[in-house]
Amino acid sequence: MRESSIERKLVQGIKKAGGLCMKFTSPGRRGVPDRIILINGKILFVELKAPGGELSELQRVMISNMRFNGARVEIIDSAEKVYRLLEELT
Repeated sequence: MRESSIERKLVQGIKKAGGLCMKFTSPGRRGVPDRIILINGKILFVELKAPGGELSELQRVMISNMRFNGARVEIIDSAEKVYRLLEELT
């Protein structure tokens, strides 16, 4: 399964549940997660990967820094993880 297929399932699932799943970019700041989700009073960031895909060192550092500062960041690399996250959030 490709990363784009996993991302599509996430976006569609969040939208169907009434939430927002927005593409996240931060000009001048590389390594940020792919998506930011707002649903049912919760805010979290999601980095999407193809199955078996690895985080780059820059992504590892950024995610660690975000978590240290209180952000919830999930790494999703399968449809199963998408479904589990949707179940938890909805």
